[in-house]
Amino acid sequence: MENETLSQKKVQQQLVSGSEAVIKILLQEKVDTIFGYPGGAIMPVYDALHFYKNQLHHVLGRHEQGCIHAAQGYARVAGKVGVCLATSGPGATNLITGLADALIDSTPLVCITGQVHSSLLGTDAFQETDIIGISTSVTKWNCQITEAKDIPKVLAKAFFIAQSGRPGPVLIDITKDAQFEALDFSYEPFTNIKSYYPKPKLDLKSIQAAAALINKAKKPLVLIGQGVILANAEEELLTFIEKINAPAAWTLLGVSALASEHPLNVGMLGMHGNYAPNVKTNECDVLIAVGMRFDDRVTGDLSRYAKQAKVIRLDIDATEISKNVHAHVPVLGDAKESLSALSSLVTSNQHPEWLASFEALNELEHQKVVKDQLFPKEQALTMAEVVHLTSEAVKHDAVLVTDVGQHQMVASRYFKFKQSKS
Repeated sequence: MENETLSQKKVQQQLVSGSEAVIKILLQEKVDTIFGYPGGAIMPVYDALHFYKNQLHHVLGRHEQGCIHAAQGYARVAGKVGVCLATSGPGATNLITGLADALIDSTPLVCITGQVHSSLLGTDAFQETDIIGISTSVTKWNCQITEAKDIPKVLAKAFFIAQSGRPGPVLIDITKDAQFEALDFSYEPFTNIKSYYPKPKLDLKSIQAAAALINKAKKPLVLIGQGVILANAEEELLTFIEKINAPAAWTLLGVSALASEHPLNVGMLGMHGNYAPNVKTNECDVLIAVGMRFDDRVTGDLSRYAKQAKVIRLDIDATEISKNVHAHVPVLGDAKESLSALSSLVTSNQHPEWLASFEALNELEHQKVVKDQLFPKEQALTMAEVVHLTSEAVKHDAVLVTDVGQHQMVASRYFKFKQSKS
């Protein structure tokens, strides 16, 4: 870690316990809310938390899985790192589903788990599990701390990794003796890590190649993913699609990146999505994917997916650029920067016939499907009707939370979104 670059801002040194250092670091990282469930191995951190209860709000769960899912929700809505505390053994292993979910959905989390005394590691001590080994495949990074002096630099690295580049979950496991041990506390947030390049530099040639394809396109289609929201690129997206006058469809995680009532918003992609964007994906000549990963629920049979189209793919993660669907023009970088650069090179355009073809299919879907779901002739309520009425009651201005299932698909289709991260 000696080669890792740190910012120059320092906190005056003071002697504190490892557990208090954890709380001080959370405050230095501007954390205001944490989620957790106490247990013996993490209790020193909870004891330290008591002295900072007016500065840090703790949400007590009833199960660690609920805590980490709550932290995920907080991270998505607040646009900040979600923080979760758990004890060793079963407390730590109860986080695994949430970690896997956060990794797939690019949700920034820092999970801090307690661990048995360092002298007991490897002895099958009470509630000892190898949470580092268990969580390796479901975290962006993980690390075990056995000495208090390592707490500041490891947690600084954890927060930097969790929220930089493609966000994701990080797990830090701290032995109980390290939580009790005293250290001369100072904290320096990370600004860079050697060999870790979370924000690739934009390649001008790729931007120029993408712009050239878009300027020639007769039937462009934009696919919006969560990468737009994570990059806070909603305004850049709007500028881009309005300039090229292209219809835009969205994935489940990109649902609120573009206002539902915007005239270029043509609906939801995929298995439970709208008819028009699914049909037109196989008719467009240029497909512009922004921060989305071509999940199987979106593409269906890959051997028949958008074979006629030239694919432009904007993504911050190099491993996603040509995964599942080949990118003819890959644009590696932050969505905010990529869209801004593209907008400066594309020409204003109009595609009236292409847009009208979406309207025709939307009307067909309305007559055959939507009308009966929203306005049923019989007295019983439909899920779509309930979602529609709820959306109207809150004036389409609320955070919508769903479980996974048919109701989630219906809610995504029929709730009208006005603001991002909702």
